[in-house]
Amino acid sequence: MFKFIKNLFDEEQKKLKEYQLLVDKINEFEPEMKGKSDGDLAKQTKKFKESIEQYRGQIDQSLKVDSEAYVEALRAKEKEVLEAILPEAYATVREVSRRLIGMRHFDVQMLAGVALHRSNITEQKTGEGKTLTVTGPLYLNALLGHGVHLVTVNDYLSEIGVGWMGPIYHFLGLKTAVIVHDHARLYDPSIDSEERGDERLEHFVEISRQEAYMADITYGTNNEFGFDYLRDNMVRNLDQMVQRQVKAHHFAIVDEADSILIDEARTPLIISAPDTEPTDKYYKFSKMVRSLTEEQDYKLDEKAKSATLTDLGIKRLEAKLGVSNLYEENFDTIHHIEKALQAQSLYHKDKEYIVKDNQVIIVDEHTGRLMFGRRYSDGLHQAIEAKEGAVIQQESRTLATISF
Repeated sequence: MFKFIKNLFDEEQKKLKEYQLLVDKINEFEPEMKGKSDGDLAKQTKKFKESIEQYRGQIDQSLKVDSEAYVEALRAKEKEVLEAILPEAYATVREVSRRLIGMRHFDVQMLAGVALHRSNITEQKTGEGKTLTVTGPLYLNALLGHGVHLVTVNDYLSEIGVGWMGPIYHFLGLKTAVIVHDHARLYDPSIDSEERGDERLEHFVEISRQEAYMADITYGTNNEFGFDYLRDNMVRNLDQMVQRQVKAHHFAIVDEADSILIDEARTPLIISAPDTEPTDKYYKFSKMVRSLTEEQDYKLDEKAKSATLTDLGIKRLEAKLGVSNLYEENFDTIHHIEKALQAQSLYHKDKEYIVKDNQVIIVDEHTGRLMFGRRYSDGLHQAIEAKEGAVIQQESRTLATISF
C-alpha cells in the first residue's frame, strides 16, 4: 500500500514539474506579447487557427473511407497542435486580460489552466481566481471550432463569468454566450443596457438557444445543459435540436465538480408529462403510515433518502388493509406505502419544501431557492401533497431521464 501511494505521489510530482515547464514557456512569451500592438495581438487567433489547419492537413486522406479512423486521427492531430501552441496561446490570453480588464494571471493560475486543459481536477479556494484561470484552457480549446462549455452551479455565476471575461474572448475574435433558465444571451460590448446595476451584466443581446450553442464558448448551468440534452433526444426533426449535432461533445470545464458530479448526481434530471387523474389513494396511505413508529415498524436511511418496513410494520399494515400478504397485493399498493413513508419521515416542511397557496414547492438543497414548476418524481410529490393536505396535482410519467 505504501509503495502504491509513493508511486502515485511520484507520478503527481512528475506531472507538476512538466506543467511548471509549460508555465516557464508561457512566461518566455510575455515580453513578446507586451511588445505587440492591440491589432497584432488580436490577430493571434487567426495565426493559431492557421496552424491548426496545417496540422489537420497532415492527416492521411485515405482514412476518410473509414470515418472512425479518420476522426481518431483528426482528434490526435488536434491534441498535438494544441500542445504545440499552448504556451503562446496562454501568453496571449494573459496579455489581453492585463490590457482589457486589468487582471494578469499569476503563475499558479496558469499552472491550474494547464492542468485543466490536461483533464485534471484542480482545487482553488474562494478568491484564488477560478474565473480568470479558465480563460486559458477555454480559449485554447475553442480555437478548434467545436465549441467549448463552462458548466457552473447557478445562473448568476454563468452570467457573471461571461460578462466579466467576455472582453477577453471578444477581443480575440471569439463569440461567447450564456444559457440560463429562461433565456440565452450573447456577449456584445456594443450593447450597454444599464439595467442591472453591474457592469458585468450590461453587455448582452438576446439570442436563441441554438445560437448560444453555436458560439465558440458557452457558459451555463449543469441543469440547463442536461435538460437541453434530454429535449434534443426527444425532438422529431434534427433542425429542432439546440445543441450542436455532433457525435460527442468536445471540451468542458466543470466548476465545483464535487457538487455537480457527486452530490447532485444522486438526483437524476427528469422530463415528465401528465398521466392519470389523481385519486384518494394518496390521502389513504398518508393517513395509514402516520400510525407507524420508527425503528419498530420501519427503518430510515437518511443518506439514501429511503424508508424500509420491518416485519412488524408489514404485519401492522396487513392488518389495517385486511390482507394476508402485503407483497402479493397490487404492486402499486407497496409503491404508494413506501412513498407515503418517505414523505412522512424524510421530507420536512420548510426544509426540503414549503407549502404556498396550497401547493408544495421544492426548495433547492444547494442554493435555498424555490424551484417553481419542479416536482419530485415517482409519486413522491403527490405523497407530500397528501401529507400536507394540499391539492394533489396530476400524476406524471417519466418521458426522459439522465444523471450527471
